[in-house]
Amino acid sequence: MNPTTKTLTHTAGTRNKKLALTAAALAVAAAGTFGVVTANAATGTAATGAPAASTAPATATAASTGNLTTTTHLTVAAATHAAQAALDAAVKENQKVSVAVVDRDGNTLVTLRGDGAGPQSPESAVRKAYTAVSWNAPTSELAKRLAQAPNLKDIPGTLFLAGGAPVQAKGAPVAGVGVAGAPSGDLDEKFARAGVAALNK
Repeated sequence: MNPTTKTLTHTAGTRNKKLALTAAALAVAAAGTFGVVTANAATGTAATGAPAASTAPATATAASTGNLTTTTHLTVAAATHAAQAALDAAVKENQKVSVAVVDRDGNTLVTLRGDGAGPQSPESAVRKAYTAVSWNAPTSELAKRLAQAPNLKDIPGTLFLAGGAPVQAKGAPVAGVGVAGAPSGDLDEKFARAGVAALNK
């Protein structure tokens, strides 16, 4: 074997070792997410001390199951239907109101401002809906609690005036309907309840 051949063979061997070390390093880096890995620099293979990376998705899914919860929310179509039903109930009684529907987390899904409704009514409707879903009770009932707990009214985003009604599924709140703008909170709440009732038809 001539020197040139030896040199080429030696160089190739060095490259193989470098490639093996690189592959092992990549395996170790990838394993940072999946478990402990030991690398064999001579062969460029990796032996795992934990489940192989290929099983990681199943393992991750199984591990995360206990850390997640499922909640029920209204669809936008259902929220729109409830809002329109509440507004229609108000129109039938010649009342100019705004209607809002919020989801379980208090996020606004739909707001309808009726023709001629006052400028304060959209925000008030949202806050009534938020209050109703937060406590899973009509806001007329919640307003009575202020006598015992006056600080409730200081919670941001709430409005303890009649006109909000919760939407429930199996007794748990999944949304809130709020109405504002009628001459009395009783009327507002009547229309809000009409919106909730429309979801059960």
